[in-house]
Amino acid sequence: MNPNKLALVVMGVSGCGKSSVAQVVVERLGGRLIEGDEFHPQANIAKMRRGEALTDEDRAAWLDRLASELSDCARRGELAVLACSALKRRYRDRLRAAVPALGLVFLDLPERVAYERVALRTGHFMPSSLVAAQFADLEPPVSEGLTLTVDAMLPVADIADLTLRWYCRSGGSIKS
Repeated sequence: MNPNKLALVVMGVSGCGKSSVAQVVVERLGGRLIEGDEFHPQANIAKMRRGEALTDEDRAAWLDRLASELSDCARRGELAVLACSALKRRYRDRLRAAVPALGLVFLDLPERVAYERVALRTGHFMPSSLVAAQFADLEPPVSEGLTLTVDAMLPVADIADLTLRWYCRSGGSIKS
């Protein structure tokens, strides 16, 4: 494991821009993008398409898969940037158990804006009817170490700039 490469989780509710921000961060820092939505089992996807909120039990195997992906990257000395809701502290702690040097970029977004953004998306399994459930589950990481909170209404490039500066101050290294 390379101690100069923190793993990052770009987190927040649906519609906050996790995937877009994580993609730009990977382009600028290098490393591997892990798109959390791609690791959901089909049963979870079907449940969300029906407008049913996931439970902690539904998310358990998904979080284990994500933790394994983070751990594999760390073993290879590769920066991992995970786009994942990570709504609850216990979910983040599960990911930290796999990679203790885990930085969080929390994209903070008002519920009204999240609803509007999700309602406008096409081709995604997460319906806007589940936005309220995500906010009900959200435990903002305000008192957790290695956390950057960013206004998710900023342009993606600005969020990536803030993330890059924070990452370097936190001990991460940039690709050469």
